Amino acid sequence: MFAEKYLNANCVISNHLVLKNEKTIFENKQTDLHEFLLSAYNYFGLNYPKFYKMDNSSKLGWLASEILLKDNFNAEKYRPDEIGLVLANANSSLDTDLKYFETVKDIPSPSVFVYTLPNIMIGEICIRNNFKGENAFFVFEEFDAEFMEKYVSNLINNNILKACIFGWVDLLEEDYKAALFWVEKEKSEQSILFTQDNINKIFKADNG
Repeated sequence: MFAEKYLNANCVISNHLVLKNEKTIFENKQTDLHEFLLSAYNYFGLNYPKFYKMDNSSKLGWLASEILLKDNFNAEKYRPDEIGLVLANANSSLDTDLKYFETVKDIPSPSVFVYTLPNIMIGEICIRNNFKGENAFFVFEEFDAEFMEKYVSNLINNNILKACIFGWVDLLEEDYKAALFWVEKEKSEQSILFTQDNINKIFKADNG
């Protein structure tokens, strides 16, 4: 029988709110998506110049990962190849695809084109944290906690990974949601069991 696994942190960003472990830690309702992401970046005192070059989807996922791991991640516990990412969304990279299509009418933009794949977001998070473990990006109509629980459990149960960021990062124009989870074998003070029910409860915590 496989050992229990634990959700040791979570971060949900939607409706111009940032929730960490189901508590609202930032809110900025009086702005558009671009300004909201920038205001959250500044509020949390992040310093990563490459953030400004990212498309909105990557900014959203990267920002959620930074908040997720803050005070919950000890890099000395794992080798880079022992940490992975498993993400999903409904719109792939459509938001950026549409922006790139607009540039094609004049001069195609290489800086926009580079983000016309959804897994570029995973690359941005991995580069930032030196994660080199298994990673995957799926496109579903809606968030599937059952699939995520089974897929991530398989990676950890078979010692492919020892820890994993997984979840949902979807964005199209002003409609967006990120819900990321940090799962490990070891308990922490705020741990809850890694179950489909707990994943779904957190995903819906913002009522979004």
